Amino acid sequence: MGRSEAPELGRDGDLRAIRARGGRGTGSGRGFPGRQDAAAPPGAGRPGGSLNGSSLIPLVIALIGVGGTLFAPLLTQRLVARVQAEQGGRQERVAEAQWRREQQVAALDKRRDCYVAANSGYRRFRVELMNYLWLVDEDALAPERRTALEDARHAMHASFAEARMAASGAVLAELDAVSQAFASLYDRGLRLEEGSPAPDGSFEEIQSGLLRANEQGVVRRGAMRAHVGAEPGPAVEPY
Repeated sequence: MGRSEAPELGRDGDLRAIRARGGRGTGSGRGFPGRQDAAAPPGAGRPGGSLNGSSLIPLVIALIGVGGTLFAPLLTQRLVARVQAEQGGRQERVAEAQWRREQQVAALDKRRDCYVAANSGYRRFRVELMNYLWLVDEDALAPERRTALEDARHAMHASFAEARMAASGAVLAELDAVSQAFASLYDRGLRLEEGSPAPDGSFEEIQSGLLRANEQGVVRRGAMRAHVGAEPGPAVEPY
């Protein structure tokens, strides 16, 4: 029993000695110096051992500067391309609007010219037909007067055909009406010349038909003027 207890006492004595030295080492800087260093963060107490806020600012500024230098040409190119595209789109819209205005002006000029030619052809044929009827009634018709009538009739038909290509619905209706009326008057005039007048083909009746056609010309001319945006003309068609 004496031998088995001695080592235990020796170990206890050694343990007390180690504890005593550890306690003295903690106070005097000896014993276990690594225990205090292990609790401190790496680089603590050393200059330059970690990156703080003040040292990150120049790095961020440098990164921003490098990024701006790298992406500035690309951004500039995209901005320039966008501005050019917008300018091109505006120019195309302006050019298209200008083209439309020119087309409208050209169409208006064409309608006006067609209507002027149709009115001129109408008046010429009406005058020639009236002269023809007077000569037939007086039995004094000369061949050249008949030729003049035919030329005027063909010219009126040509001018009416051209006007129909640009006419509005109202003008087209008036052109068709006057064409039919003049065709009937012309046919009755020929039958009067040949000595076989129609039931309503006397000189007086044909003359009355020409006067009615003249009155209807006011409606036709008003429709033409409205289509070209002109002010209404006189209420009486010049004979």
